[in-house]
Amino acid sequence: MSDSGIDLRTYVPSAQVLARGQELRERVPLDARDRAAEGARRPDVLEFIEASNAGRLPHLLPLRVGRMMASPFTFYRGAAGLMAADLAGGPDTGLTAQLCGDAHAANFGLYGTPRGEIIMDINDFDETIVGPWEWDLDRLAASLVLAGRESGAGEDDCRRAAHDAARTYRLAAGKLAEQPFLESWSALPDESVLSKAAAHDLIDDFKKAAKKARKNTSAKVVAKWTEHLDDHETDIRKHRFISDPPILTPVDDRVEAAIVDGLGRYADTLRESRRTLLTRFAVSDVAFRIVGTGSVGLHTYVALLHGNEGENLVLQIKQANPSALRPYLPAPPVRHEGERIVQGARLVQSETDILLGWTSVDIAGDSTELPFIVRQFRNLKGSIDPAALSAADLDDYGRLAGALLARAHSRSLDPRLLAGYLGDDERFDDAVARFAVRYADRTENDHAVLVKAVQAGKIAAEQPD
Repeated sequence: MSDSGIDLRTYVPSAQVLARGQELRERVPLDARDRAAEGARRPDVLEFIEASNAGRLPHLLPLRVGRMMASPFTFYRGAAGLMAADLAGGPDTGLTAQLCGDAHAANFGLYGTPRGEIIMDINDFDETIVGPWEWDLDRLAASLVLAGRESGAGEDDCRRAAHDAARTYRLAAGKLAEQPFLESWSALPDESVLSKAAAHDLIDDFKKAAKKARKNTSAKVVAKWTEHLDDHETDIRKHRFISDPPILTPVDDRVEAAIVDGLGRYADTLRESRRTLLTRFAVSDVAFRIVGTGSVGLHTYVALLHGNEGENLVLQIKQANPSALRPYLPAPPVRHEGERIVQGARLVQSETDILLGWTSVDIAGDSTELPFIVRQFRNLKGSIDPAALSAADLDDYGRLAGALLARAHSRSLDPRLLAGYLGDDERFDDAVARFAVRYADRTENDHAVLVKAVQAGKIAAEQPD
């Protein structure tokens, strides 16, 4: 008898799975997504920011606040936990998926597969956790409204983008439910996904972003951010990062040694063939580098490695904090936060970075190890900025992101259950769109609270360059 825990003796016909999904409408009507923006567990905005700053590097907190102040959309990007508090206790079907956890529109990006193909998928998993699939969709829809307002799109256009994201999510779930399991599982979100999602206006944007992504390599990072060093003892041409405060700064010898030791241990989290690949490189330099909005204040580093005949590899070593959604979900204890992020990405993404792994590092030198993820830095990565799109393109972007999110969820949640629940009823799309507009209004108010607090001197803020 197999001890794998997987039952391969019982098959449930698709009609039964679809029926189970449809039965959920009796408990959670399709228009239940149209509800109040504020949840019972919502904290005060300033209290939330103070709590989210806990454990971060104090000297970088004003920069984090400054980036969140830039616009309601950037505030939203740093407030996944605040929205989780609002969503907690709200209506959901009880169906769970491996969530992105922060599925706002700017967290969909382009990157390269091991074969050099450029695909588009969810590309940020700091908040990944098992939870209601509806949470990711609500977060995506509200973000589209905020991005559209930032770009100057009209209210009808913003609402339409949110509506079409929900609609395409529903339609994509239906298509995935009809496909052979292996076909739906291995479908790559490459350029062809644009036509499948009816996102034709984005073709030029995708091609432009893909062209830029192909140039986004370790070699480009080395050319832009490093200087040459001659190692006369080994006759190897090495490089060193050029300091560019506050974004890129050197680290002392003790921290560099700790990072290199952590990278040695990280190799054990890679597949055996990739571990062998990593052993052929050696570290040339390590630097501290600030990234993102939600990640500002965390320990984030880049490591420069040299390889074969002038080859260079740049790795990012990024501190892994607990998911901001965890306080609002019945999540089991996590053994290692970096492992949580990596396993979430491996489950959700169609293709993951071959050097994605995790480790622990004693940064302070006091035997207290912090969890980190490790990945390639800028390995053929690109993006389409949703806050810079025209109204027509924003609508297409919403359809594209909705389709990508449905595909991502289908890796951990049977799409037949989703298709059974969602069906062909557009009331669901309308409900999501109405909530998205309402939540965007709520976020604008939250952003205004932060701006007012900074202006009153209650919170320090540093404007980003």
